[in-house]
Amino acid sequence: MNWNRQQPSPMPHHRYRSVFDRVPVVPIERDWPNRRTTTAPLWVPVDLRDGNQALAEPMDPARKRRFFDLLVAIGYKEVEVGYPSASQTDFDFVRRLTDVPDDVTVVVFTPARRALIERTLESVRDIRTPVVVHLYAATAPLWRDIVLRRTREELTDLILRAADDILELSQDRDNVRFQFSPEVFNLTEPDFVLDLCNRLTTRWDATPDRPVVLNLPATVEVATPNVYADQIEHMHKSLDRRESVILSVHPHNDRGTGIACAELAVLAGAQRVEGCVFGNGERTGNVDLATLALNLYTQGVDPMIDFSDLDHIRATVEYCTRLPVPARHPYVGDLVHTAFSGTHQDAIRKGLAEHTRRAAEAGVPERDHPWDVPYLPIDPADLGRTYDAVIRVNSQSGKGGIGYLLHAEYGVKLTPDEEADFARHVQRHTDRTGRETTAAELHALYQQVYAS
Repeated sequence: MNWNRQQPSPMPHHRYRSVFDRVPVVPIERDWPNRRTTTAPLWVPVDLRDGNQALAEPMDPARKRRFFDLLVAIGYKEVEVGYPSASQTDFDFVRRLTDVPDDVTVVVFTPARRALIERTLESVRDIRTPVVVHLYAATAPLWRDIVLRRTREELTDLILRAADDILELSQDRDNVRFQFSPEVFNLTEPDFVLDLCNRLTTRWDATPDRPVVLNLPATVEVATPNVYADQIEHMHKSLDRRESVILSVHPHNDRGTGIACAELAVLAGAQRVEGCVFGNGERTGNVDLATLALNLYTQGVDPMIDFSDLDHIRATVEYCTRLPVPARHPYVGDLVHTAFSGTHQDAIRKGLAEHTRRAAEAGVPERDHPWDVPYLPIDPADLGRTYDAVIRVNSQSGKGGIGYLLHAEYGVKLTPDEEADFARHVQRHTDRTGRETTAAELHALYQQVYAS
C-alpha cells in the first residue's frame, strides 16, 4: 500500500489479548442496529457514590447535599446517594436524607456481606420514599481468580446468601426494592452471568409491580461498543421474568467510547443508564449523562432532564467536585459553541441570518422555529447561553467572522469588499500579536484604519 507508509511501532502489543480471546461473545440475531431511540431511558446519576469515590478530595456533607439538591431540581428521579458502609461520612449523609421528595428514589450501594448490608439498611431506615438496595460482586474470571479467589460455585453461593440477607433484613419495609450488579459484566462468561441474574430475580421474586434492577456494567471498557450492545441484547432476550426486570447499564470510558456504548446498549434493550452528570469517575470516568441526554435532545427527543441553565449546573458540579470541566467538553465546555476558523464562521454567520429570516417568514419567534444552523448542532440559547462567544477572531479567522462581530457588537455593517479589505488589516494584526482579538479591539482597529 503505497499510500500507507506507517511502520510497526516498538510497543509490545503482543502482551495484550482481544476481548474475543478472553470471554465468549454469544452470537445473536441483532435487532439493535435497526432501532432508533425515541424516548429517554431512566437516568441514574452516581456522582454521590461512584463519582465521589473517584475524587482526590471526596465531597463533604455540605457539598454532597448541594449536589443532591441540584440533581433533584433538574429532574433526576432516581439517585445513587452513597455507599453507607464504606465510611462514617457516607453513612451520616444518607441517614440525614429524611426529606427526599416523594417522587424520587434513592439508591444505596452495598457489598455482599451481611454486616455491611445491615449497616446499609440502617442508613435508610428513616427514608419513606422508594429505596433501592444495590448489591454488587465482581463476577469476571480475572477478578474471581486473583481478587476473590473463589470458584463460580463459591461466588454464586456468596451472592445468593447476600440476596437472602437483604430480603430478610428488609422484609418489613414496603418501600425497598433490589438491584444487582455483576461487576465487570462485560468480561464475565455469558452463561454464568445469565444464570446468576435469573437466580436473583427468582430469589427476590421480581414482579412487574416490584421489579428488580439488573445492572450490567462495563466496569472496565475493553471492546468496541458493538460488542457491548451484543452482550446487552443477549441478556435482554434471554432473561427470565423479563417484564419484571429493569435492565440497566453502567458504562465506563476506558477506551473513550462510553457514550457510544450507552447509546447502543439502549438500542439493545437497556431501560436505565447509570453515570455521572459530566462523566466523572475512576480512570477515564463513568459515562457522561449530560452528553447522552443532550445527544437525544439534538435529535428531537425530550431528555427528561432540564439543562436549560447549563452554566449554573456546571458551576455547581465544579464546586462540589473541585474538578474543572474542560473547555472542549461536549455541550458544556466554554469553547464548544465557538468558531475561530474562517470557513466555520462564514457558515455560522449565514446560518444564523437564515434562521432569523425563516422564523420571520413563518411568523414565529426565533426560539420556536426549527433549528438548522451549520456547525451548531444545538442552539446555545436552549442551554441558557448567548451568542456572544459563537464567533471569536484570531489569526485563523476570516472576513465573515470579523464582519459578524463588528455588526453584532457595534452595528457596523461592512460590504463584502469592505470586509475583504479590513480582513487583511486584521490578519496582519493577529499575526503580529499571536493572540485572539476582541470585538473592542476590532472596532478600535477599524476606526484607526478608516479614520479619514
